[in-house]
Amino acid sequence: MNKQPAPEDLRVFTVVARKSGFAAAAQELGASPAYVSKRIRLLEDELGVKLLHRTTRRVAVTEEGERVFHWAQRILDDMDQLMQEVAVTRSEPRGLLRVSSSFGFGRHVVAPALSRLVERHPGLQVRLDVFDRLVDVAGEGFDLDVRVGDEIAPHLIARRLADNHRVLCAAPAYLARRGMPRTPAELSAHDCLAIKERDQAFGVWRLRCGAMEQTVKVTGPLSANNGEMVVQWAVDGRGIALRSLWDVGAHLQAGRLVQLLPEWRQEANVWAVYPTRLQLSAKVRVCVEFLQEHFQQEQWAAAPR
Repeated sequence: MNKQPAPEDLRVFTVVARKSGFAAAAQELGASPAYVSKRIRLLEDELGVKLLHRTTRRVAVTEEGERVFHWAQRILDDMDQLMQEVAVTRSEPRGLLRVSSSFGFGRHVVAPALSRLVERHPGLQVRLDVFDRLVDVAGEGFDLDVRVGDEIAPHLIARRLADNHRVLCAAPAYLARRGMPRTPAELSAHDCLAIKERDQAFGVWRLRCGAMEQTVKVTGPLSANNGEMVVQWAVDGRGIALRSLWDVGAHLQAGRLVQLLPEWRQEANVWAVYPTRLQLSAKVRVCVEFLQEHFQQEQWAAAPR
């Protein structure tokens, strides 16, 4: 009968993969590098695959290791949730929680949610910082990054908080002047409002319609690194924007913007990204669970997909 991988071995492997080294993983786990190396070797023997490429300076995850990493995270998360559900009590979150997010989403969505969080948990103090770039959560001292977009590095721990997607939209005045694009390819001939925001490629729109995917290079007279400015330009009739439903939903409902090519969209779900497992920090765990509950009740999160 085949042996099952030990949960502790899976946990050790995920830390090594995230830290890219045995010594750093050993320090986080409070163990010796020799113990970490032994657990990785046993896990590789049990699975029959090579999980890591080892060099004198660092280790890198193999292709097989990446698949094991994702499965290990899911298995460990399920085990953690089981332990939490059968626990008699749950510790009350206290202390300072450092949260990061992007400019527009942080201001309009995350900030109001965190206000309600501290109202529910008075022992918690929250500092929210917003950026127009991706944040190194652990390296910059953050407990949690709330981000929009599905491109998340495999070594990070993440939980999906809500469904969201970006839609194409423009003002009626622009459409009256320039006409309605009928295919994604026609976007390249229109005035498009490009944005360089966090991990988005500048001037490159990747759109999906069911199983079909199309990449369009767009240009226009206006561009920015801030989504709020792009939305305002779109409302002013300056061009076509690709923005999230949470950002333009009210404008679409009011008729200030019109959705274009509604069958085409760009997935941009909302994620919580954090450097340590949730069971290690009551304040991070409570915040993530609160945000997941809060966002899923929002109108934009429940919009038809």
